Amino acid sequence: MGTGCGCGCGGADTRQPAFVRPRFFAGQLLTEDDLGLLVDYMTAKSRLHNRSLSGPGVVCGLDVACDPCGGGTVVVHPGHALDCAGHDIVVTCAEQVDVRALVRELRVSSLGADCGDPCEADGSRGYGLFVRYEESQIEPVAPYATEEPCGSTGCVPSRIQEGFRFVVRHGAGAEDHRHNPGARLLAILGDLDRADRARARDRRLGLHTDAVFAALLAPERAFRFDAADARRYTDALAWLRANSGGDGALPATTARRMTEHVRALAAAVARFDTYDRAGQSGLIRDYPDLGSVQDARGTLGAACDRLAGTDMEAVWPDPLHRSIARAVVTETKARLMTGQGEKDTPLEVRLLAQGTPLSHALRVEFRADLTLIRDWLLARLDQTDALADCALRAEIAAIGTPLPLPPPEPLSVEPTTAVELRQIAEAAAALTAAVRRFVTDAACSTLSPPCVDCSDTDVLLAHVRFDGCDVVRICSATREQVLPGGSAYGEWLPKLYQLRELAERLCCQPVPRYQQPAIPAEGPVPRPYAEGLLDDWPRTGDLEEMLSLLLTPAPGETPPEALREETRTAPADVTDSLEELAELRTRLSDLTAAVEGLRAQLGSAPGERPPEGGNPPAQQRPPEGEDPPAQQRPAPAKPPARRPRSRAPKPGETT
Repeated sequence: MGTGCGCGCGGADTRQPAFVRPRFFAGQLLTEDDLGLLVDYMTAKSRLHNRSLSGPGVVCGLDVACDPCGGGTVVVHPGHALDCAGHDIVVTCAEQVDVRALVRELRVSSLGADCGDPCEADGSRGYGLFVRYEESQIEPVAPYATEEPCGSTGCVPSRIQEGFRFVVRHGAGAEDHRHNPGARLLAILGDLDRADRARARDRRLGLHTDAVFAALLAPERAFRFDAADARRYTDALAWLRANSGGDGALPATTARRMTEHVRALAAAVARFDTYDRAGQSGLIRDYPDLGSVQDARGTLGAACDRLAGTDMEAVWPDPLHRSIARAVVTETKARLMTGQGEKDTPLEVRLLAQGTPLSHALRVEFRADLTLIRDWLLARLDQTDALADCALRAEIAAIGTPLPLPPPEPLSVEPTTAVELRQIAEAAAALTAAVRRFVTDAACSTLSPPCVDCSDTDVLLAHVRFDGCDVVRICSATREQVLPGGSAYGEWLPKLYQLRELAERLCCQPVPRYQQPAIPAEGPVPRPYAEGLLDDWPRTGDLEEMLSLLLTPAPGETPPEALREETRTAPADVTDSLEELAELRTRLSDLTAAVEGLRAQLGSAPGERPPEGGNPPAQQRPPEGEDPPAQQRPAPAKPPARRPRSRAPKPGETT
């Protein structure tokens, strides 16, 4: 409970409350102190409302225009402004301002000497034109004689007149008093590169955490194999059979598609391997295509050999996706060449069955990621005093990150132990929730504008550019404007209502905690295949919508540097486009040859032999990277599906 004793409570220099007003009663002897206190109270309250509810800037008018006669003067039209101390600045009639004389005053005050009119020597230059609040004491009167000793017999001013004066400054000039929630968010998050690395690695850990717990919670039970898995098995096997052969470097688009098909087929085969012999026989009865599972293992091996000879850095520019792609190849090659049955299925196979392979190299990276995320969170919490999640720092400090793994023996396949996997999963679950708590709290804390000290009470009216001694250009677009309802948020005001609506759904909810995946007591484990693991990972939900609004600049605002996504870069996009164009040209050439052959066949009469040199065209081999045609006749080749490009979010769009 507050004591109301002011800012100096508990110290030797106790301050009085900020506002004291007089209290009048019958028979009271009124003095100048009582009446002066009443005036001071009303004036101070009015100025407090001006600076806190309205904010500094131009309320209306005060347009700056060229003087009709030219030269070094401008005309300031009538208007009203508030400075950051809450003073009203009222210009009642048009004022002709000699900016050239103000520039000379500025030079005299800066240099301490009058060096003459410098305008002809300075050439083109710019200044900010400001208006400053001033008071003057007027209408002196002689006080009545009092009984006070040593009383003054001179005249005393009886009025205070509020006025103004114009001044100029070099450069941009005015301090921006508007509250920018986006800039405040970035200040809390700190170094953007480090924040980017922490958040991107947090997302990758989140994609694996559920799968790791599912592998640990039911280590001896099969994963459910259903019609979707059978369809994935059939489609991926057909594609790999048609495209995993051949020699030479694979185009980047083909290599990415092959990696995804390997992951899909490996997940289906790994699910099959989690069943015992009787269960596998039942699956083959239900899904006859599984009778070719041994051939599928050979197809997987050939595809992995082809991918192993590919330049993975060129195929996967993003290092986080590249590590997962390498794990797909190495774990598939190491774990699925022979079926072992339910009881002997290692944890790595159970992770492959969910489409989330975890190699030794990826486990090492996960441990490094956990340390990076924990250190980043603690560093930001040590430098931020505006957050409201009071228990967050202690909980993060208590999270122990797993120790680094020793390198594996050469040519060995090191199995993952349950203890090691649980350490990674528990730390990842705790830190993933902590990152969300920190970022949520940071976003929510930006919605209340702070009270700032006023060190600059001048109000910018315009920027004025000289050429020699003459004003040649006036720009008033950069001055602060008092908006209806207050300007603390400036141009952010239209987005404030949407931010507040998101805050109601997000900011005051219970602290998010990680929930392990629910595993039924008996029967096959119903775990989904991890779709989109090798695609760009979208950020969805109320938190990401709020971050998108905060980091999208308001109209007319200088945009803050938004959080960058660790996605493909422009050179990779250009490379992919050229590769896709080359593939399309190859398919067009093949299709043209097929059409010419058909025309030659159709030109021959029924029953006649084709003319010499006009043999029917041979079966067209599908270009590398394409599905085989369903029929024997040549079919038009479909253009490749373009992978979505990463782009900056539009205002108000969810990232």
